Amino acid sequence: MEHGSYQDLSASTFTLPDEDHTLANSLRFTLNQDPRVTVCGYSIPHPSEARVNIRVQTTGDPANEVMKDSCQDLMMICQHVRSAFDQAVADFKNNKASESE
Repeated sequence: MEHGSYQDLSASTFTLPDEDHTLANSLRFTLNQDPRVTVCGYSIPHPSEARVNIRVQTTGDPANEVMKDSCQDLMMICQHVRSAFDQAVADFKNNKASESE
């Protein structure tokens, strides 16, 4: 859910239900890597609530577009880490098999 202003599209707060520090901190990192972002941070309103609020302010681009781009960047990072991990596991298993022969 997005909480923002219709007059100023460059600043919005996004509420992500059923999420915690894991996703929020990762998104904060990718958002802060974007040169269009001037301010980004997140908060968890209460520890017993599974909800995260992420605030994004940009240099002028719509905050929802920047948030969407950062989510896609984070997905690409996760896919790269997963493929690197899978490759390392396969290499390890191949090494282990060749050592036992």
